[in-house]
Amino acid sequence: MQIRHLTREHLQAMWSINEQGLPGTGKVSEDEMGHLLNVSSFARGAFSDDVLLGFVICLPPQADYGSLNYAWFNARYDGFIYVDRVAVATDSRNQGLGAALYRAVVSYSTEHHVPIAAEVNLNPPNPGSMRFHARFEFVEVGVLHHETKSVTMLLRKGNLKNR
Repeated sequence: MQIRHLTREHLQAMWSINEQGLPGTGKVSEDEMGHLLNVSSFARGAFSDDVLLGFVICLPPQADYGSLNYAWFNARYDGFIYVDRVAVATDSRNQGLGAALYRAVVSYSTEHHVPIAAEVNLNPPNPGSMRFHARFEFVEVGVLHHETKSVTMLLRKGNLKNR
């Protein structure tokens, strides 16, 4: 398995893997996935040969993105890398790919001296994702309630710059 940069040629596979992760990953069209890739500051995939097994897309502050969760971080922090989505193909789960992708994000975060921002569903609950983020030393910095769901807002410990 190798972690490599994602390009537009991977969009269909990314969209398919994202669909397999619903509702945890958040539904997007293939065009919306392309926009996320365009505005991302960090987009990596886990590959076996040339087959995409999973991916992570992260955004810098103030990107052209309408997510309320992302806006919450923009209103409170000057510098961060926002994990918009991490997804692993159904038949490749429980093999450490998500952790490998997150280690790549942590390396980027360390190199660029920015904290990692993420959120996890509280309602509907996602206990597996909460355990995963706890292993990577994320801490809760707030809760955001939407019409139909609530999310816990997380930052990875260290280098926290509040506005």
